[in-house]
Amino acid sequence: MTADSKTAGGGPRDASSGDGQVAPGVVQAPVEATVLYAVEGAVATITLNRPQSRNALNLAMCDGLMRACLAASSDPSVRLVLIRGAGPVFCAGADLKERKGMGEDQVRARRLRAFAAYEAIERLPMPSMAIVHAPAVGSGCEIAAACDFIVATDTASFRTPEALWGTVGATQRLPRILGKRLAKDLMFTGRPLSAAEALVCGLVSRVVDVADLEATVNSIAQTITAAPPEALRLAKRSIDQGLELDPRGALATEILAIEEHLARNDWRSGPGAFGDHS
Repeated sequence: MTADSKTAGGGPRDASSGDGQVAPGVVQAPVEATVLYAVEGAVATITLNRPQSRNALNLAMCDGLMRACLAASSDPSVRLVLIRGAGPVFCAGADLKERKGMGEDQVRARRLRAFAAYEAIERLPMPSMAIVHAPAVGSGCEIAAACDFIVATDTASFRTPEALWGTVGATQRLPRILGKRLAKDLMFTGRPLSAAEALVCGLVSRVVDVADLEATVNSIAQTITAAPPEALRLAKRSIDQGLELDPRGALATEILAIEEHLARNDWRSGPGAFGDHS
C-alpha cells in the first residue's frame, strides 16, 4: 500500500526514509509540524508531534487536529482514523507555558479552540481509535476519550489534575464514561488511572503488551476497513445520538439509520459479504 503523507497545516514535511531521500510511495505535501497526518490504504493516522514538549497541547496543535479531522472526513477512501502520540508521552496536557502572558480573552479563545479540536475528533463520521502507549494527562485524556475507543499498553496511564493546577477542564467527557464519583476522585486527587483500572472502568477497550501493540492495531484496522463503511458510519451515528436521547428517541434514531441504509442500492452487499466470510 502507498502512503499519502501530509499534514494539517503549513511548511514542507520531511517525508524521507532516513537518508535524505523521499521514501517510495510517499507523497510530500504541506505539513503542520505539531500534528502529522498520513493516509495508508483506508487508514488515516493523526500523530501528536511535539515529543520535545511531551506533546503538550498548544494552539498550533489544536488547529492541526481540526485540519487533520477535516481532511479525514473529506476523504471517501478513509475508513478508520488512528490517533497516537510521538515520543515517550501520549500527551502531557495543555501547554501551560503558552498561556504565560496571555490576557483573559486570549486564554478563553485558546480554551475554546481546544474544545473545538476535541469535538472535531468526536464528530469524525468513520470509526476512530486512540492508541495510548504512555501517560495521557489532562488534554491528552480529552483527545483519547473523544475517539470511539482506546487501545492502550500496560505502560499507559490517565490523569486529570486540572483543578490541582488551578484551572478547570476535563469535567464533562470523562464523567460520562467513568461515572461521577471516579471522575471526581481523579480530578480532586490527580492520581493516575492505570491502564488496567481504565479497562475495568470502561475508558479503555483493550490493554495489550507493548510488544503486541502494532499487531493488535493492525488486526483491528483490517477488521474495520474490511467492513461496509456506510454501515459503520450509520452505526456510529446511531450510538452517539441515541445516548443523548430517551429510549424511544434512541430507537427512532436507529430506525432512521435503517431506512437510510435500505435506501442505498448496495445495502444487500453487506449481509452477503458477511455470509461469505462466516
